[in-house]
Amino acid sequence: MKVRELMDMAPVIPVLVIDDPEQAIPLATALVAGGLPVLEVTLRTPAALQAMQAMTSVKGAVVGVGTALNPDDLKRAKDHGARFAVSPGFSSALGKTAQDLSLPLLPGVMTPADIIHARDHGCTELKFFPAKQAGGPTMLKALGGPFTDIVFCPTGGINAASANEYLSLANVACVGGSWVAPKTAVNANDWDQITRLAKEAAKLER
Repeated sequence: MKVRELMDMAPVIPVLVIDDPEQAIPLATALVAGGLPVLEVTLRTPAALQAMQAMTSVKGAVVGVGTALNPDDLKRAKDHGARFAVSPGFSSALGKTAQDLSLPLLPGVMTPADIIHARDHGCTELKFFPAKQAGGPTMLKALGGPFTDIVFCPTGGINAASANEYLSLANVACVGGSWVAPKTAVNANDWDQITRLAKEAAKLER
C-alpha cells in the first residue's frame, strides 16, 4: 500500500497515545467501526509497540507507527506489524531505511526547505507538523503555490472545529488528530463515545 492510498482511506488519521496495551484492541475496534481504519500509534509510551501489534489483529484496521525518529524505530515497528510509519521530520537515513523495509513513510515538514529535502528523496506525500503552530491553513495554502505536486496531512493542534478548514484545501488529503480518541474516554473504556466521534470525523468533507 502506498502513502497516498493510506491518506485517501479516510479524512482523519487518529493519532493515538496508548498507556495500557489492554485497551489497544477495543480502541482500534471502536475507531474502525466509526469509519477510521488508518491508525497511527505513537512511540510515546513504553506500551506503544505492544499496543500496535495487538491492533493489527482487528479486522479492517491499517495500523502504523507514529513519532518514528530514527531507523531503529522503523525496524522495531516493522517487526511488530506496522504497515506504515509517520515521523515528525525527515532525514536521509529515515528515507533509506523505510525504502529498504518497504515501509510507507509519511515524513513531517514545516518549512519550504524541509519540503525540498523530502521531495529530493522522492517523498511527495508529507505530514505538515505542527500544523497550527506552523501557520495552519494559511501557510498550507501559500505552500501550494510553489509545491504543486505535494499533498499534505496536517497534524498538530487540529480538532473537530478546525478540521474542515484544512480539508477544504486542494493540497490536503487528510488530517491527523487525537480528538477522536480523547484520553478521558479511553481511560473510562467509553468505546461508544469513540465510535461516535469517529463517525463524525469520517463524514468530514474533503
